[in-house]
Amino acid sequence: MKVGFIGLGNMGAPMAANLAKAGHDVAGFDTMAAMPDGVTKAASAAEAARGADVVITMLPNGAILRAVAAEVIPAMRKGAVLCDCSTVDVDSARAVADLAQAAGLGALDAPVSGGTGGATAGTLTFMVGGSDDAFATVAPLFDVMGQKAVHCGAAGAGQSAKICNNMILGVTMIATCEAFALADKLGLDRQKMFDVVSTSSGYSWTMNAYCPAPGVGPKSPADNGYKPGFAADLMLKDLRLSQQAASSADADTPMGALAAQLYETFVEQEDGRGRDFSAMLPRFEKRHRG
Repeated sequence: MKVGFIGLGNMGAPMAANLAKAGHDVAGFDTMAAMPDGVTKAASAAEAARGADVVITMLPNGAILRAVAAEVIPAMRKGAVLCDCSTVDVDSARAVADLAQAAGLGALDAPVSGGTGGATAGTLTFMVGGSDDAFATVAPLFDVMGQKAVHCGAAGAGQSAKICNNMILGVTMIATCEAFALADKLGLDRQKMFDVVSTSSGYSWTMNAYCPAPGVGPKSPADNGYKPGFAADLMLKDLRLSQQAASSADADTPMGALAAQLYETFVEQEDGRGRDFSAMLPRFEKRHRG
Protein backbone atom coordinates (compact mmCIF):
# COMPACT_ATOMS: atom_id res chain seq x y z
CA MET A 1 0.00 0.00 0.00
CA LYS A 2 1.10 3.60 -0.55
CA VAL A 3 1.07 5.30 2.86
CA GLY A 4 1.58 8.90 3.95
CA PHE A 5 2.70 9.17 7.58
CA ILE A 6 2.58 12.55 9.32
CA GLY A 7 4.06 12.90 12.80
CA LEU A 8 7.22 10.85 13.30
CA GLY A 9 7.92 11.30 17.00
CA ASN A 10 8.44 8.63 19.66
CA MET A 11 5.33 6.72 18.56
CA GLY A 12 5.02 7.59 14.88
CA ALA A 13 8.61 6.80 13.89
CA PRO A 14 8.61 3.10 14.87
CA MET A 15 5.07 2.65 13.51
CA ALA A 16 6.12 4.06 10.13
CA ALA A 17 9.35 2.02 10.17
CA ASN A 18 7.36 -1.19 10.73
CA LEU A 19 5.11 -0.39 7.76
CA ALA A 20 8.14 0.22 5.53
CA LYS A 21 9.80 -2.98 6.78
CA ALA A 22 6.63 -4.89 5.83
CA GLY A 23 6.97 -3.68 2.24
CA HIS A 24 4.61 -0.71 2.16
CA ASP A 25 5.65 2.44 0.29
CA VAL A 26 5.81 5.02 3.09
CA ALA A 27 6.32 8.78 2.62
CA GLY A 28 6.81 10.66 5.88
CA PHE A 29 6.63 14.22 7.10
CA ASP A 30 7.51 15.79 10.44
CA THR A 31 8.42 19.37 11.27
CA MET A 32 11.40 18.26 13.37
CA ALA A 33 12.05 14.52 13.54
CA ALA A 34 14.41 12.57 11.27
CA MET A 35 13.01 9.96 8.90
CA PRO A 36 12.97 6.36 10.17
CA ASP A 37 14.63 3.62 8.13
CA GLY A 38 12.79 2.86 4.91
CA VAL A 39 10.61 5.99 4.99
CA THR A 40 10.91 8.52 2.15
CA LYS A 41 11.03 12.15 3.28
CA ALA A 42 8.28 14.42 1.95
CA ALA A 43 8.68 18.19 1.77
CA SER A 44 5.28 18.84 3.36
CA ALA A 45 2.30 17.07 4.90
CA ALA A 46 0.37 17.60 1.65
CA GLU A 47 3.17 15.99 -0.36
CA ALA A 48 3.22 12.96 1.94
CA ALA A 49 -0.54 12.61 1.45
CA ARG A 50 -0.61 13.04 -2.33
CA GLY A 51 -1.51 9.77 -4.08
CA ALA A 52 -1.55 7.74 -0.87
CA ASP A 53 -4.05 4.96 -0.25
CA VAL A 54 -3.94 5.72 3.49
CA VAL A 55 -2.67 8.78 5.35
CA ILE A 56 -1.81 8.15 9.01
CA THR A 57 -1.36 10.98 11.48
CA MET A 58 0.22 10.78 14.95
CA LEU A 59 0.01 14.27 16.43
CA PRO A 60 0.11 15.97 19.86
CA ASN A 61 -3.41 17.43 20.13
CA GLY A 62 -6.72 18.18 18.46
CA ALA A 63 -5.81 21.69 17.30
CA ILE A 64 -2.75 20.41 15.41
CA LEU A 65 -4.80 17.53 14.00
CA ARG A 66 -7.41 19.96 12.64
CA ALA A 67 -4.68 22.11 11.04
CA VAL A 68 -2.95 19.10 9.44
CA ALA A 69 -6.26 17.69 8.23
CA ALA A 70 -7.10 21.00 6.54
CA GLU A 71 -3.77 20.77 4.69
CA VAL A 72 -3.81 17.11 3.67
CA ILE A 73 -7.48 16.49 2.82
CA PRO A 74 -7.40 18.60 -0.38
CA ALA A 75 -4.23 16.74 -1.48
CA MET A 76 -5.64 13.24 -0.97
CA ARG A 77 -7.14 11.20 -3.80
CA LYS A 78 -10.85 10.34 -3.69
CA GLY A 79 -11.51 7.09 -1.88
CA ALA A 80 -8.33 7.22 0.21
CA VAL A 81 -8.55 6.95 4.02
CA LEU A 82 -7.35 9.46 6.62
CA CYS A 83 -6.49 7.49 9.76
CA ASP A 84 -5.62 9.50 12.86
CA CYS A 85 -3.77 7.54 15.54
CA SER A 86 -3.30 10.50 17.90
CA THR A 87 -5.09 10.76 21.22
CA VAL A 88 -7.24 13.89 20.90
CA ASP A 89 -10.61 15.21 22.03
CA VAL A 90 -13.69 13.48 20.64
CA ASP A 91 -15.03 16.70 19.09
CA SER A 92 -11.85 17.17 17.01
CA ALA A 93 -11.96 13.55 15.87
CA ARG A 94 -15.55 13.93 14.70
CA ALA A 95 -14.89 17.31 13.03
CA VAL A 96 -11.96 15.90 11.03
CA ALA A 97 -14.03 12.86 10.03
CA ASP A 98 -16.78 15.18 8.75
CA LEU A 99 -14.27 17.15 6.65
CA ALA A 100 -12.77 13.98 5.21
CA GLN A 101 -16.13 12.46 4.34
CA ALA A 102 -17.28 15.69 2.69
CA ALA A 103 -14.21 15.45 0.45
CA GLY A 104 -15.00 11.88 -0.60
CA LEU A 105 -12.50 10.25 1.76
CA GLY A 106 -12.74 7.55 4.39
CA ALA A 107 -11.88 8.58 7.94
CA LEU A 108 -10.87 6.69 11.07
CA ASP A 109 -9.95 7.81 14.57
CA ALA A 110 -7.65 5.05 15.83
CA PRO A 111 -5.80 5.96 19.05
CA VAL A 112 -3.43 3.36 20.41
CA SER A 113 -2.50 1.62 23.62
CA GLY A 114 0.88 0.03 24.22
CA GLY A 115 3.32 2.94 24.42
CA THR A 116 6.66 3.27 22.66
CA GLY A 117 7.55 -0.36 23.42
CA GLY A 118 4.41 -1.55 21.65
CA ALA A 119 5.04 0.81 18.74
CA THR A 120 8.55 -0.58 18.26
CA ALA A 121 7.52 -4.23 18.68
CA GLY A 122 4.40 -3.86 16.50
CA THR A 123 2.13 -4.95 19.35
CA LEU A 124 -0.12 -1.91 19.76
CA THR A 125 -3.86 -2.11 20.34
CA PHE A 126 -5.94 0.19 18.13
CA MET A 127 -9.35 1.50 19.24
CA VAL A 128 -11.05 2.53 16.02
CA GLY A 129 -14.00 4.72 15.09
CA GLY A 130 -15.30 5.13 11.53
CA SER A 131 -17.00 3.27 8.69
CA ASP A 132 -16.73 -0.46 7.99
CA ASP A 133 -15.19 0.22 4.56
CA ALA A 134 -12.49 2.52 5.93
CA PHE A 135 -11.68 0.02 8.68
CA ALA A 136 -11.37 -2.80 6.13
CA THR A 137 -8.97 -0.69 4.03
CA VAL A 138 -6.63 0.06 6.93
CA ALA A 139 -6.91 -3.34 8.68
CA PRO A 140 -3.78 -4.78 6.98
CA LEU A 141 -1.76 -1.82 8.30
CA PHE A 142 -3.15 -2.28 11.81
CA ASP A 143 -1.99 -5.92 11.56
CA VAL A 144 1.57 -4.73 10.89
CA MET A 145 1.67 -2.02 13.56
CA GLY A 146 -0.25 -3.84 16.26
CA GLN A 147 -1.58 -7.09 17.66
CA LYS A 148 -5.23 -6.03 17.90
CA ALA A 149 -7.61 -3.52 16.32
CA VAL A 150 -11.11 -3.16 17.75
CA HIS A 151 -13.71 -1.41 15.61
CA CYS A 152 -15.59 0.46 18.32
CA GLY A 153 -18.23 2.20 16.20
CA ALA A 154 -18.78 5.39 14.23
CA ALA A 155 -16.51 8.47 14.09
CA GLY A 156 -15.27 9.43 17.56
CA ALA A 157 -15.82 5.97 19.06
CA GLY A 158 -12.11 5.15 19.04
CA GLN A 159 -11.24 8.29 20.99
CA SER A 160 -14.16 7.66 23.34
CA ALA A 161 -12.87 4.15 24.11
CA LYS A 162 -9.29 5.38 24.66
CA ILE A 163 -10.38 8.21 26.97
CA CYS A 164 -12.65 5.94 29.05
CA ASN A 165 -9.93 3.28 29.31
CA ASN A 166 -7.31 5.77 30.44
CA MET A 167 -9.63 7.39 32.94
CA ILE A 168 -9.93 3.94 34.57
CA LEU A 169 -6.15 3.53 34.34
CA GLY A 170 -5.41 6.87 36.04
CA VAL A 171 -7.92 6.32 38.84
CA THR A 172 -6.72 2.75 39.41
CA MET A 173 -3.05 3.72 39.54
CA ILE A 174 -3.78 6.35 42.17
CA ALA A 175 -5.71 3.81 44.26
CA THR A 176 -2.90 1.24 43.90
CA CYS A 177 -0.27 3.78 45.00
CA GLU A 178 -2.40 4.94 47.92
CA ALA A 179 -2.82 1.33 49.05
CA PHE A 180 0.92 0.62 48.98
CA ALA A 181 1.63 3.82 50.93
CA LEU A 182 -1.02 2.84 53.48
CA ALA A 183 0.41 -0.69 53.71
CA ASP A 184 3.85 0.79 54.44
CA LYS A 185 2.47 2.89 57.29
CA LEU A 186 0.62 -0.14 58.68
CA GLY A 187 3.85 -2.16 58.64
CA LEU A 188 2.66 -4.58 55.95
CA ASP A 189 5.39 -6.03 53.74
CA ARG A 190 4.99 -4.90 50.13
CA GLN A 191 5.57 -8.37 48.69
CA LYS A 192 2.92 -9.84 51.00
CA MET A 193 0.56 -7.03 50.00
CA PHE A 194 1.17 -7.89 46.32
CA ASP A 195 0.73 -11.62 46.92
CA VAL A 196 -2.68 -11.02 48.48
CA VAL A 197 -4.05 -8.25 46.24
CA SER A 198 -2.81 -9.71 42.94
CA THR A 199 -4.88 -12.86 43.56
CA SER A 200 -7.84 -11.23 45.33
CA SER A 201 -10.62 -8.79 44.56
CA GLY A 202 -8.15 -5.88 44.41
CA TYR A 203 -6.61 -7.42 41.28
CA SER A 204 -5.96 -4.83 38.56
CA TRP A 205 -3.65 -4.15 35.63
CA THR A 206 -1.84 -1.48 37.65
CA MET A 207 -1.12 -4.02 40.40
CA ASN A 208 -0.53 -7.21 38.43
CA ALA A 209 1.16 -5.99 35.23
CA TYR A 210 2.58 -2.55 36.09
CA CYS A 211 3.17 -2.60 39.82
CA PRO A 212 4.30 0.83 41.09
CA ALA A 213 6.42 -0.69 43.90
CA PRO A 214 10.06 -1.41 42.93
CA GLY A 215 11.10 -5.06 43.18
CA VAL A 216 7.52 -6.30 43.43
CA GLY A 217 5.67 -8.12 40.65
CA PRO A 218 6.76 -8.14 37.00
CA LYS A 219 9.46 -5.67 35.90
CA SER A 220 7.99 -2.19 35.45
CA PRO A 221 9.17 1.46 35.28
CA ALA A 222 9.30 1.41 39.09
CA ASP A 223 12.34 -0.87 38.70
CA ASN A 224 14.02 1.69 36.44
CA GLY A 225 13.83 4.81 38.61
CA TYR A 226 10.34 5.58 37.27
CA LYS A 227 11.67 6.47 33.82
CA PRO A 228 8.51 6.71 31.75
CA GLY A 229 6.86 3.78 30.07
CA PHE A 230 3.79 6.01 30.12
CA ALA A 231 4.63 9.51 31.32
CA ALA A 232 2.61 11.28 34.00
CA ASP A 233 2.37 14.23 31.57
CA LEU A 234 0.53 12.01 29.08
CA MET A 235 -1.76 10.62 31.76
CA LEU A 236 -2.64 14.20 32.70
CA LYS A 237 -3.41 14.95 29.04
CA ASP A 238 -5.72 11.92 28.80
CA LEU A 239 -7.48 12.67 32.09
CA ARG A 240 -8.10 16.23 30.93
CA LEU A 241 -9.56 14.85 27.70
CA SER A 242 -11.81 12.58 29.77
CA GLN A 243 -13.13 15.57 31.70
CA GLN A 244 -13.60 17.61 28.52
CA ALA A 245 -15.62 14.71 27.09
CA ALA A 246 -17.57 14.34 30.35
CA SER A 247 -18.46 18.01 30.29
CA SER A 248 -19.56 17.81 26.64
CA ALA A 249 -21.66 14.69 27.34
CA ASP A 250 -23.01 15.95 30.70
CA ALA A 251 -21.56 12.88 32.48
CA ASP A 252 -20.82 12.80 36.21
CA THR A 253 -17.25 11.49 36.67
CA PRO A 254 -16.10 12.54 40.17
CA MET A 255 -13.26 9.99 40.41
CA GLY A 256 -12.00 10.95 36.95
CA ALA A 257 -12.14 14.63 37.92
CA LEU A 258 -10.20 14.01 41.14
CA ALA A 259 -7.59 11.91 39.30
CA ALA A 260 -7.12 14.76 36.82
CA GLN A 261 -6.62 17.21 39.72
CA LEU A 262 -4.08 14.93 41.44
CA TYR A 263 -2.03 14.36 38.27
CA GLU A 264 -2.18 18.10 37.54
CA THR A 265 -0.69 18.81 40.98
CA PHE A 266 1.89 16.04 40.53
CA VAL A 267 3.03 17.20 37.08
CA GLU A 268 2.72 20.96 37.35
CA GLN A 269 3.53 21.70 41.00
CA GLU A 270 5.61 18.73 42.19
CA ASP A 271 8.23 16.48 40.53
CA GLY A 272 6.01 14.43 38.23
CA ARG A 273 6.95 15.98 34.89
CA GLY A 274 9.03 13.53 32.85
CA ARG A 275 8.42 10.65 35.28
CA ASP A 276 6.28 7.56 34.83
CA PHE A 277 2.66 7.87 35.92
CA SER A 278 3.32 5.17 38.55
CA ALA A 279 5.70 7.58 40.33
CA MET A 280 2.60 8.58 42.28
CA LEU A 281 3.78 5.94 44.80
CA PRO A 282 6.85 7.83 46.07
CA ARG A 283 4.64 10.93 46.10
CA PHE A 284 2.18 9.30 48.50
CA GLU A 285 4.99 7.75 50.56
CA LYS A 286 6.16 11.26 51.51
CA ARG A 287 2.73 12.62 52.34
CA HIS A 288 0.74 12.62 55.57
CA ARG A 289 -3.00 12.74 56.19
CA GLY A 290 -4.50 16.22 55.98
